[in-house]
Amino acid sequence: MIVGIDLGTTNSLAACWRDGQARLIPNALGRNLTPSCVSLDEDGTVLVGEPARERLQTHPGQSAALFKRHMGGDKLFQLGARRFRPEELSALVLRALKEDAEAALGETVTEAVISVPAYFSDAQRKATRAAARLAGLHVERLINEPTAAALAYGLHQRAAESQFLVFDLGGGTFDVSILELFEGVMEVRATAGDNFLGGEDFVNEIVYWFCQSANVPKRARDDHAFMQHLRARVEAAKRQLSEADSAEIAVHWKDQAYRLELSEEHYRTISEPLLQRLRAPLERALRDAGLRSGDIQEVVLAGGATRAPMIRNLVTRMFGRFPSVALNPDEVVALGAAVMAGLKARDAALREVVMTDVCPYSLGVETSRELDDGRHVEGQFSPIIERNTVVPVSRVQEYSPLRNGQKEILLRIYQGESRSVRDNIKIGELAVPLDGGSRTDGTVAVRFTYDVNGILEVEAMRLSDSEVYRIVIRSHASELTDQQIAERFAALAELKIHPRDKLENRGVMAEAERIYAFLRGRAREVMGEEISLFEAALAEQHERAIESARDRLRRAIEHFDRYNVFDTEPDPL
Repeated sequence: MIVGIDLGTTNSLAACWRDGQARLIPNALGRNLTPSCVSLDEDGTVLVGEPARERLQTHPGQSAALFKRHMGGDKLFQLGARRFRPEELSALVLRALKEDAEAALGETVTEAVISVPAYFSDAQRKATRAAARLAGLHVERLINEPTAAALAYGLHQRAAESQFLVFDLGGGTFDVSILELFEGVMEVRATAGDNFLGGEDFVNEIVYWFCQSANVPKRARDDHAFMQHLRARVEAAKRQLSEADSAEIAVHWKDQAYRLELSEEHYRTISEPLLQRLRAPLERALRDAGLRSGDIQEVVLAGGATRAPMIRNLVTRMFGRFPSVALNPDEVVALGAAVMAGLKARDAALREVVMTDVCPYSLGVETSRELDDGRHVEGQFSPIIERNTVVPVSRVQEYSPLRNGQKEILLRIYQGESRSVRDNIKIGELAVPLDGGSRTDGTVAVRFTYDVNGILEVEAMRLSDSEVYRIVIRSHASELTDQQIAERFAALAELKIHPRDKLENRGVMAEAERIYAFLRGRAREVMGEEISLFEAALAEQHERAIESARDRLRRAIEHFDRYNVFDTEPDPL
């Protein structure tokens, strides 16, 4: 069985192609969205999703989120006494989605189509594949998130020629892709984006404004639990502003209350620098595609952050038309990945579609440029494949050694758009031995071949004897090797995961502990009693008693969550 997965910065979800349509797969709690959060319990148990998100506030030192932003890097996340790479944390989320899908579908899931930001680098794509392998999933195809959104909207099924733009603003990344449909071929004309711009950055701006305006002391800002609680309140206010003109943010620290009212207008003001950052990739994509905003027939929104009125207003002003919002922006990418899974499985209900994609970055080698006076300027970037070139693609250029008698050409391979390699990203290198003859004899033809999965093959042929040297880009410095993947797969397999029928209990318990941590006085005592009653029912292991106690605890959570944490005496239960 093959499924489609949207592995998101904030939330992740899975979908499948069934009965002629893409269907979302609910998790063990019956919800479509699984928070991309992981936490380690005191006994070493792994919690993924809702329970882990609740523990971000109560146990920040044992919980992690936003790790997708560091995929392909060397950052380590400390959860209690253990350290995890971003790939390993992502693997735990993928494993939870895999198990939920198997429970819902009644089949073993062995393969997945996973969506990635269109602007993900080679290292980030490899890290995503490594995470899938750690989760026990075979991933033959990665699909760019904007392309998946276009598939979900069925844009590939339209008969007329059209050009449309996908505006994908998720929790941690921003992508924009321009696609063209012509004679049954859906072609990505251009893509651009920012891997460090998303809904979480808008939350960060509000948090900074609140701390400054409310005079929150530095000691409170250094308190991880307090800051996680503040972020949760800010996130709630941000969602409220999608439907209201203002929202209150209220928190307390060491018996001191901090309250501020945030209006939609002021939210737009403090977010202006981020809105300007959104414009740059839009303008670059249009420029690379050779189009004007008026040439776009339709604008499709994806990503939960696009719910904000100011984001939709920005798109409307730039393109002179209202964007398409028929599908839930949180779910559209997963649905598109499921369509691709159906196409890959050659489902009879899907008309075969020809799709082309582009290389999001320029790829090339480091060279030296000779000046008129004979001096050489080193560290210059020589692109071989330009950004937004349709893939799969193969390009070749010839390079010669700097001097006669040179024994080797070292090809340092980079991706990026800067003229100087120091501002680009090095992704590998290939050494070509020479016989030490003249510069002409040492000329090398360098061929770059880039496929739809973002895999780059570099081939260098000595023209003097046609000897070929080849690599599929050597591992990024922080990339896991096959042996490391095998070792970490075994280590992750040993981590205890609560049985599926206990996941709902753990989620309720984590939420109750969060409420308890921020109540005071008699309200805290009552909540503590309710938690103890639930723990007693769990200890008895009688399912009916557990269900009754869980419902009672949930009612207590709903009761106290309605009241501001500053209220010392909420109404009794």
